Amino acid sequence: MDKSVTETAPLRVEVEGDVGLIVLASPPVNALGQAVRQGLLDALAQLNADVAVKVIAIYGEGKMLSAGADIREFGQTPQSPSLPDVLNAIENSDKPVAAVIHGVAMGGGLELALSAHARVGLPGARVGLPEVTLGLLPGAGGTQRLPRLAPLESVIEIITSGRQVPVREAISLGIIDGLDYDTPRGAALTLAHEILSGEIQTRRTGHIAFTPDQAVLVAAKAKLATKRSALPAPLKCVDAIAASALPIEEGMKVERALFLELMESPERQGLIHAFQAERAVKRIPESAAEPRPLASAGVIGGGTMGVGIATALLQSGFTVTLIEMTQEGADKARERIEGNLAGAVKRGKMTAAARDEKLTQLTAAVGLDHLADVDVVIEAVFEDMKVKTQIFRDLDRICKPGTVLGTNTSYLDVNEIAAATSRPQDVIGLHFFSPAHIMRLLEVVVAEKTAPDVVATAFAMAARMKKVAVRSGVCDGFIGNRILAHYRKVADYMLLDGASFEQIDSALEDFGFAMGPFAVGDLAGQDIGWATRKRKAPTRPAEERYSRVSDLICEEGCFGRKTGKGYYLYDNPKSRVPNPGAEAIVTSEREAEGRVSRSFTDDEIIDRYMAAMISEAARVVEEGIALRPVDVDAVFLFGYGFPRHLGGPLNYADRIGAAALVERIEGYAKEDPYYWQVPDLLRELAQSGRSFADLNKE
Repeated sequence: MDKSVTETAPLRVEVEGDVGLIVLASPPVNALGQAVRQGLLDALAQLNADVAVKVIAIYGEGKMLSAGADIREFGQTPQSPSLPDVLNAIENSDKPVAAVIHGVAMGGGLELALSAHARVGLPGARVGLPEVTLGLLPGAGGTQRLPRLAPLESVIEIITSGRQVPVREAISLGIIDGLDYDTPRGAALTLAHEILSGEIQTRRTGHIAFTPDQAVLVAAKAKLATKRSALPAPLKCVDAIAASALPIEEGMKVERALFLELMESPERQGLIHAFQAERAVKRIPESAAEPRPLASAGVIGGGTMGVGIATALLQSGFTVTLIEMTQEGADKARERIEGNLAGAVKRGKMTAAARDEKLTQLTAAVGLDHLADVDVVIEAVFEDMKVKTQIFRDLDRICKPGTVLGTNTSYLDVNEIAAATSRPQDVIGLHFFSPAHIMRLLEVVVAEKTAPDVVATAFAMAARMKKVAVRSGVCDGFIGNRILAHYRKVADYMLLDGASFEQIDSALEDFGFAMGPFAVGDLAGQDIGWATRKRKAPTRPAEERYSRVSDLICEEGCFGRKTGKGYYLYDNPKSRVPNPGAEAIVTSEREAEGRVSRSFTDDEIIDRYMAAMISEAARVVEEGIALRPVDVDAVFLFGYGFPRHLGGPLNYADRIGAAALVERIEGYAKEDPYYWQVPDLLRELAQSGRSFADLNKE
């Protein structure tokens, strides 16, 4: 059989008999950057001109067909040729074109496959159009070609959610023509030969006549519009899908126009910033250090946090030893870990066989001596400095040289904990967020004497655990909880001044937060914040305004969901009803302070809450606790439910403008000059006309 190969990075063109193969050869993601787009056009022209070639097949090297756009082109003016032009050329090819989907075909990768005349998937493949998660819509024909292949309701759901569709579902919906168990290259050759023999009928997707059901489109748009913080991208996705009733050339013009509208939207900017933040936080001063090898881990404490951390470590391939004070406690912790892994099996995150294997790597025992040979220890006991320092003295004696000694403290001084050992260079804060096997954020708290390779090790461990690690300096509460402690006060102040806790929660949820501050407190447990406030009480400044409402609610034994009542009642776990007892305490405290209640608009609640959050976030950057504003944004995006389309508190601050924020804070300061103080950094930005985004570039 005749065979020829043309090497043109990042593509490879092969001719084997009467089959022309176009191989995307820029793994791991085979991104569709400008060089690939031009290469596809050139390869298509070459193979169409080759009289020996009767059919063309496209597949990807490595683990996937293509993950879509090249992220390096985000925010830049796209270079010619555009992806829509390339895909139109593929669909209009004189010779039939087939595509093989293995791994993933996302965004432009799926649009590439849709422009082909036949598609086959390999086991485990997934497809999707995730552009909506970046505030965009599929801009290369996805909204025009997909409706011509799959049921309209399914198309709307797939495009407006951005979810990944497993291969068998994609076949059942008509997105993919069939399943092949061969290699991508083998499947490409098989599909090509089946096209030549007539076993597979090719279709030019854009030429399929289609009339979308207007009732379905209207209902979908109405449903999307009723969602809290309805964003423009899903709604415009439906508008673009509606244009699939037009001839493909006209429909793609509508799609492109809507795409370009979204490119200019503030929501798109926020979502792109959130996407890039996950990568930006990896740039740390210790990047050049070589991480220490990690295979085994110890976890001290079998409570909710310790169990979650142990679960996450097991899922990431670590051998784990969990330590409790009693055998009964160790056994219960093991049962809870087994329950977490069973949940992962139920959700399809792992197989039952994988779960069983993970459990063989778990030891639940009593006594720190079991940690003598582990590579990393993560202490996760309650927030008590005496208890923690004693544990670290014992670890200093027990653990082998070079073991990374991590503390999961949420607030306490990591320098003081490190000083309890003779090896402070090995001590680091590893602040996980609960539930630790689900939440993605990990604050890596670097103490004064923490060695660079220990920091690098923590980031490598986070990457292995698929967590977003953010570097923090040492202060009370680090980045997230320090800022939280500040802006949580303004919610309490508004409550005392006349707003109800239900209105405050509702206003902030409508703004885009997953939960308001009072509902969050009930979920986490009101006793946690109470313990922190009691710890800080001796050093609380006399001039600081203080609300006793949460303390009094806790004194009644109302800790939130765990006790069935807090600010809300939880008789029905799926609903929350204001707790009359909490409302009575609020009324009593307002009277005790002699305050005349006033009304607040939802916008005023949001403005004050965000101004307080931004103020403390600016101080955290100013003091060097966070390396850059984007690090603060990442903490709140991945750990605190900040609205993703706003990009984080300091990205949102740039929308308001530093000068406007200074004016706003100075206005609030007339009521409470101690709480409302303009951060020096914010004032400097206002005077210089710069932004927090400018600081990210320094």
